Amino acid sequence: MNPLLTQCPVCKDELSITRLHCSSCNTSIEGRFYSGSFANLSKKQMEFVEVFVRSEGKIKRVEEELSLSYPTIRNRLHEVIRAMGYEPGKEESTGVDEETRRTILEDLDAGKISAEDAMRILNGEEG
Repeated sequence: MNPLLTQCPVCKDELSITRLHCSSCNTSIEGRFYSGSFANLSKKQMEFVEVFVRSEGKIKRVEEELSLSYPTIRNRLHEVIRAMGYEPGKEESTGVDEETRRTILEDLDAGKISAEDAMRILNGEEG
């Protein structure tokens, strides 16, 4: 089975789903069907989402399962968010100034604090 195409290969406009078929009983249904924003994700992005959901959104568990660093996990999550048509962090308002943010990320990179601690601080849950 091939992945769902979301973009016309000729003009690059958005494709619409107009027919559904059951291979078991040979029933077909025609109309216009919404595929949802997950249809815009690549196979690699869908695999990441599956790991993220299975890990209950816990970055540490995603890091361990994929053997990737926190910044890489965050970048992949941002790619997924953008592919779904949203802008990551758009609704975030942490109140943490740029210098404090930079210090927190440096501490995280140096291993002085955990990813969870960094997120709590950046989200204003700790001083």
